[in-house]
Parts: sequence; structure tokens; C-alpha cells
Amino acid sequence: MGSTWWYACWAPVPAVPCTAAAGLPGLCWPSSGCTLCPPALVPQTSSGGKCALHRMEGEQWHRPWRRAQERATHGESSRLHALDPGDHHRTLYRTLPGPRLRVRPHFPAMLLLPLLLEATLLRLASGSHHPFYNGFYYNHIMNDKGKGQEKVVYFNGAKLVVETSKDPIYSSSGANVTLPCHYHYEPNLEAKRKIRIKWSKLRDDYTKEQDVLVAIGKTYMAFGDFQGRTHLRQAGRREASLVISDVRLQDDGKYRCEVIDGLEDESDVVDLRLQGIVFPYQPPRGQYRLNFHEAERVCQEQGAVLATFNQLFQAWSEGLDWCNAGWLADGTVQYPIRLPRKPCGGLHLAPGIRSYGPRHRHLHRFDAFCFSSALRGEVFYLDHPAGMTLEEAKQSCQDAGAEIAQVGQLYSAWKFLGLDRCDAGWLADGSVRYPITKPRANCGPAEPGVRSFGFPSKGRFGVFCYKER
Repeated sequence: MGSTWWYACWAPVPAVPCTAAAGLPGLCWPSSGCTLCPPALVPQTSSGGKCALHRMEGEQWHRPWRRAQERATHGESSRLHALDPGDHHRTLYRTLPGPRLRVRPHFPAMLLLPLLLEATLLRLASGSHHPFYNGFYYNHIMNDKGKGQEKVVYFNGAKLVVETSKDPIYSSSGANVTLPCHYHYEPNLEAKRKIRIKWSKLRDDYTKEQDVLVAIGKTYMAFGDFQGRTHLRQAGRREASLVISDVRLQDDGKYRCEVIDGLEDESDVVDLRLQGIVFPYQPPRGQYRLNFHEAERVCQEQGAVLATFNQLFQAWSEGLDWCNAGWLADGTVQYPIRLPRKPCGGLHLAPGIRSYGPRHRHLHRFDAFCFSSALRGEVFYLDHPAGMTLEEAKQSCQDAGAEIAQVGQLYSAWKFLGLDRCDAGWLADGSVRYPITKPRANCGPAEPGVRSFGFPSKGRFGVFCYKER
């Protein structure tokens, strides 16, 4: 048996069947006339009676019969009427005692909605997806003609193809870099076309973070921090490469080159990676004192930015092992472990990046992982026979035409310039550190690195200064 519709009417007092308008069955309550129940009207009488629509599938149709029979054995009036046998409609009338009317529609199809929603979400999560969607896919038009095949129609009569570098483009702070991008048509179109080009910086999940530049012909406009230091290189035909001058630490990341030709819109992504170093940072107050916004600030004060996960992972692959959790640029808290040990996630966990996941950016407090790139200047050491206080150290750097070095500058000089000095010196944040590239006796552990004496409240040391070239 197929699907069957039936209608149930309840009333707080006994009711008797009657004939309503157009000869259709109805119910009659005291002090009221005969009220039509099925199918579309849902009337309510002065006695409070009401009808509800139900759908029964297959053998479920027999259940109302059994309910009616059971209620009849308890002295309750129940009757099932056929409304239109040809359409498999039925009408079930039953009177139930009770203080008030309750309408209970039962649509089995409604029960399927959560399952359909879950299936749709799973499909979206597991299926392939485009890295970028601007609200329209103009060039994909379904034309299956019953064969279930997709036919792609191009409005210009040719396919627009955009290509960037598949390998990351490496640069460093203060340098100039070109992000390559070219486009062409398949088959080739000889006619000159008015093309719109747009560059955007992306998050790691490929969603847009900020606009960089838009251009039509030789006219272009840059946005935000990219104003005054970005332009298009169009040396070749159908080239749309982006030139970034004076690269900054914040420029590290993914960029999308988008070419718009009328209704055609295609794009590709290129990855700009800055050569740099990740270092953990604790403030003078001690461990786990920074919320996310404070972590951003202290990194900037040390000539750095909060590291991304990719930068932390690269540092871990190069040997970084640190058992204190720190903020990353995406608001997650993680820490790199090369040698598993009990206080650092346990002995039985494999080496890797331990993650606390996203944390509350105002309430939760941790350390920070900062990222610094190559230098445009040099770091050098000044000493005094009797040593210097922090204020005397700052003055000494100024007298030498420089400024006291930041922590990020010392780390960059150690990694990229090979700075090696077995003498402790003041830095701008009030800490005392020294860089070792060639481990030796009386110069700390057996591994290369930047050693720290913490934040001494008193004492006399040398100083590390930084001077732009």
C-alpha cells in the first residue's frame, strides 16, 4: 500500500458524525453546527474542537484502525470514514475526553529533515570544493538533457586560464618580491580585451583576509598597508604579476590572482614565504602572562610578529623544541616538541606540534611564539670594563649612532648573519642574552642558540646594538 492521508479530529466533549457542506463528513458538538474537518480547512468550533492532518506510510495505515478499536473497547466513540477512496484519503474521527484541545500533526517526512541536513553537511565537508567562491560560477551551466552530463559553456567562446607559481616564492623583510601571474585563453583569442585584475591576501583556509590591488588596463589602486609599495608588472602579454616593495613581516601568506573578463572569472593562488626565525617569548612578569592581544603587542615591540602555524611547523622541522605553550597568529595555542617527555604531553606521544586549539583571546593567558625575518642592518656588541646598567647601555648605542637591539633582531642576526658572542648583553626589553653559533665550554649548552639570563633587576653587562645599513 502507498502513502495514505488521514485526518483526525479531537474534541473535549463527545461529538457525533454529521454531514457538512458539499456532503462531506464532519463533526457536531453541543451548541454548534456541523463542522467540516477534512481536508484543507482546519476549523475550530466554540467547543474547542480542531482537526489535524496526518500522513501514514504503507502498513502504518492500519494503526489508526487499531487505535479506534482499542478506544471503542473503553467506551470512547471512534469512527473512521472514507473521504475519497480513489485518492486513498481517509478520515478518522475520534472523541477524547480532556480539558483542552491538542493538535498533534505527524509528518514522517519531517523526521527525515535532520537526516537530510546531516547528509548535506557531510557531503559539503568531505567533497571537493573550490578554493574561492565569489557567489557566482558563470562558466558552469548544466545542460544534461536527461543524460546526467555537465556541459561547460564559456561566454567568450574560450576558456580563461589563470596560472601562478606552484612553488612558494621566498623573500625577506625589506626586500622586493614579484608574485608571478599569467593568463591565457583556450583556444587562443587574438582580439584585445578589457581585463580586470584583482589581487587579494588570503587566510590559510583560502577565505579573503584583505584586498591588495585592483587594476583595469594601466590604472590600478592599492589598499591598506599595500598602498605605495605594490604595482602590477605587465611586461609580457597577458601578464598580471604583483610586485611588492619593502616586504614586511605581515606580508607572509597566500595571495590570490583573479582575472575577470566580462562574465568569466578565474583565479589561482601563490604562496609568499618570508625567510625568518621563530622564537618563544615570555614577558618580564613570567610564564603564561599574555592574552592574545598582549602577545601581538610584545612581538611587535621586539621587531617581530606572531608566528603562523606554518612558520612554527617549519621551525619545529629545523629543531625547535619548546615545552611552553604560546599564542599563534590565528588565535590558537600550540608548542613544538622534538623529544617527548612527561611534562610536555607525555612520553608516549610522538614528536610534533602539540595544540590546545583556539583559546579565548581576552581571558586565556600563555606565552607567545614570535616570527622575525632577515635584517636590513647589523647587530654588534658594545662593552665597558665595568659593565653598564640598562640605561647606560641604551645611551652607549645612541652614542654609536645606533639603538639598543630588540630580541627579534638578535635572533635574526644569530641565524642569518652567524652572530656568535659569548658575552651577555642588554636588549631593549630589559632582558640579558647572548648568541652562540659554535657551542664551546663556558658558553652554555652543547647546542647552538640564543642564551638568556632573564630580566635582571640589577647588574652590569654589555649591550647589543642595531644599526640600519
